Amino acid sequence: MKNLCVGLLVLTVLAFSGAPARAAVSVAVASNFLTPLKAIAKGFEAKTGIAVKISSGSTGSLYAQIAHGAPYDVFLAADAREPKRLEKDGRGVAGTRFTYALGKLALWGRMNEDPRTALLQGARGRLGNNFRLAVANPKTAPYGAAAMAVIKSLGLSPKHLVRGENIAQTFQFVWSGNAEMGFVALSQVAGVKLPGRIWTVSPKMYPPIRQQGILLHEDKDARAFLAYLKTDAAPVIAKYGYGREEP
Repeated sequence: MKNLCVGLLVLTVLAFSGAPARAAVSVAVASNFLTPLKAIAKGFEAKTGIAVKISSGSTGSLYAQIAHGAPYDVFLAADAREPKRLEKDGRGVAGTRFTYALGKLALWGRMNEDPRTALLQGARGRLGNNFRLAVANPKTAPYGAAAMAVIKSLGLSPKHLVRGENIAQTFQFVWSGNAEMGFVALSQVAGVKLPGRIWTVSPKMYPPIRQQGILLHEDKDARAFLAYLKTDAAPVIAKYGYGREEP
């Protein structure tokens, strides 16, 4: 009778425990890299069986979350500054920081004329007082800082800047018509059928956008994901208009 009770207890525990928890890697990613990351995560999961949980936002806001203890495994920023700070402060694993992509800036205008010409005319008031130019917040979004560098290099002082919290919101401003044009990541518009025209900004007009990633704490699944990002993910990264640093 005693053995029967023990057996029933074991069966009950197994019934309520369910299947073992599925391995997963939690990744905080800058908004501009969200779409490529979804494709990369799908390939990684198919190869390893490890799921990827994705949270996106501006690099600055994600850094603040991590600094306050957000439980991410990997941080994929849109710059090098924040990963360096995490490594220096001991919130990132030393020696794991690397450049996973080189970002490229584009100017998307909803009008049919050349975006650069339209920018020059609009910023100088030749397209009316309602001309609006969207940029990501340069204080928290590296693509916003790059956009402001381009504006400065052209000697412009636009009166009506519409600031997005991140590059995804900046894209939405133009898409919705709340801005006539905006500086976005090339990855957001490359190969996509959109109204208007696109100017791929010369990299000489803004500081290099070295998008770096870092492991936030020791975890074998997270390390496996970073290894995949460095190797198998290369074709996906190139497909979405990003460059890669030479070894």
